[in-house]
Amino acid sequence: MKLSINKSRSLWWTISSAIILAGIISMVISWQNPNIKAPLRPSLDFVGGTRLQFERDCTKPGNCDQAIDINIVREVAKAQGLGDSSIQIVADKGTGAENGILIRTKNLDGEQRSNLQNALSEKVGAFDQQKNQFDTVGPTLGAELFRSGVIALIVSFAGIIIYLTFRFQLDYAVFAIVALLHDVFITAGIFSIFGLVLGTEVDSLFIVALLTITGFSVNDTVVIYDRIRETLKTNPNRPIADIVDDAVNQTLGRSINTTFTTMLSLFAIFLFGGETLKNFALALIIGFTAGAYSSIFIASTLLTLWRERNGQATMVVSGESIDTSAGN
Repeated sequence: MKLSINKSRSLWWTISSAIILAGIISMVISWQNPNIKAPLRPSLDFVGGTRLQFERDCTKPGNCDQAIDINIVREVAKAQGLGDSSIQIVADKGTGAENGILIRTKNLDGEQRSNLQNALSEKVGAFDQQKNQFDTVGPTLGAELFRSGVIALIVSFAGIIIYLTFRFQLDYAVFAIVALLHDVFITAGIFSIFGLVLGTEVDSLFIVALLTITGFSVNDTVVIYDRIRETLKTNPNRPIADIVDDAVNQTLGRSINTTFTTMLSLFAIFLFGGETLKNFALALIIGFTAGAYSSIFIASTLLTLWRERNGQATMVVSGESIDTSAGN
């Protein structure tokens, strides 16, 4: 398979722009949603509070005959002074029937949790005590986790810029960062959409996933850049678009094989790794796919456009400047 990526680069940019725009729109809607108030639906890891999950006991006759009415649940929460809580009806993992209630609210003590549980039991049915779950995270810890995650992302981006600037040139580093931002925005945007539609939350593992995505993506980009540098060294008079196309095609098999084998492991984690790792694996699947795409179709084509607009394509190799403008 031989690709001419620069001939259709407007198409690649349009596809990415459309996905990113959809994600940004979703983030704005999420921010204005009174139940979310953030670009992505945050878990307790970031905002703090109490998360309660109740599941009806269907072994009791007639306890699960009627579906849970979310409006009744909201009325009960409001009566308990928890009207601003986020409430979802969730499915039973075994049967798939929607017999569970997930409530994320402010910090509750033991008495408040018991009062809420008893009030809900009277309205929707008795709960299975073995399946009820309670989690509490303080707001200070949540804010610290978010701040640390953002700092880690900024530091990683700065390190990548410095590394690529020394190994290649500044414009190569800039477009690699553009590709990384592309991957981060696509991953975050899709999770924002999932948060609105499916109630998917992001936790501290989501930050870890973003850091992992940047490492995977920049590795692919560096391989392509390295091949561009080698081709420039041996064929300095060729048009930059042809050099980039050849570099992509020479590394295409490696990119596909690496991404495919990685995806096999990630899908296994997603399907069988349990609830804790499910969203982490999903973020990596989305991010790695975006990363493979951006390394091939975004970072490379933007570099080509920049060099063409400048009227020359130069690359410093072993202290010498190679001018490829003659081939353009």
